[in-house]
Amino acid sequence: MEQNQVAHQEQSDEETNDETETEETEQTECEECGGTLRENEQQGEIVCEDCGLVAEDEAIDHGPEWRAFDAGERDEKSRVGAPTTNMMHDKGLSTNIGWQDKDANGTPLSSSQRKKMHRLRKWDERFRTQNSQDRNLKQALSEITRMASALGLIDQAEETAGVLYRRCQEEDLIRGRSIEGMATACLYAAARQCNTPRTLEEVYPVSRVYNDSKDDYGDNSNEIDRSYRYIAKELGLKMQPVDPRQYLNRFINELSVDQKQAVRATAEEFLDAAEKANIHSGKSPTGLAASAIYAAGLVHGEALTQREIADVTDITEVTVRNRYQEMMEAHEDIPVE
Repeated sequence: MEQNQVAHQEQSDEETNDETETEETEQTECEECGGTLRENEQQGEIVCEDCGLVAEDEAIDHGPEWRAFDAGERDEKSRVGAPTTNMMHDKGLSTNIGWQDKDANGTPLSSSQRKKMHRLRKWDERFRTQNSQDRNLKQALSEITRMASALGLIDQAEETAGVLYRRCQEEDLIRGRSIEGMATACLYAAARQCNTPRTLEEVYPVSRVYNDSKDDYGDNSNEIDRSYRYIAKELGLKMQPVDPRQYLNRFINELSVDQKQAVRATAEEFLDAAEKANIHSGKSPTGLAASAIYAAGLVHGEALTQREIADVTDITEVTVRNRYQEMMEAHEDIPVE
């Protein structure tokens, strides 16, 4: 008996599904000519493209009830907040008490009301970070934002670094390590993942994990290296070797080059030749990019010295010369002026 009821119920469900699919099919086809129905959002109608039949009218408008004619008016009338972001410890979902000390009509608050709002702001700030993990995350994300701005990284790299740090916190990788070191390592990894790599020599000065000496980072640089390797291992990050071509635009823009497009194109030819000759294996990508720019500058008559290129790329002149000689051997068919 129970089996018969179950079979009957399954048959009823199948018939219901068939009816629903038939209704969905009918809604996309015109009842008169079988043409395609198209929704006109401005008129709130569904019209056949072939015969013009109005299949449905007075559709519900799910947009706002107000109209705006420019971006400023749209921002003023909008009643929703900013989109969620991984660069805030609460993802931007908490509320903030304004600091203007004015009411909704713009009238200044009285002295007693200002004192009251000051106390409310203080307690609101305290409740937003109720435990040590929130405070840790807030400090780390602030550091990532500061370093990303100093390095000129795109917003995508900054968001990726925030996601990586959250993963580190969820898997308890932060314990026993400095917040600044892990935040720096996450940003370095995120920059590589987003194809906007920065060298460690560029990352060290903007991080708070370094010594007072400008040129001697000491054991603190090793802390960033260790943190990066630890994150990559524990999170299973698959980092591809950095392509020297990703450095060309930035280095060329920082140098006094007149024919930027031509120099970049020739530098890419040198790098392609180096890759085919397999001389790029085991070599620093910044050294390869620097020597390619130096060789391309000679080809196009640009007055670029090895010292200028070495200063911009944070490598030594010896490295530029050695990589340049290897590239010229691999690409002998390009005439040098």
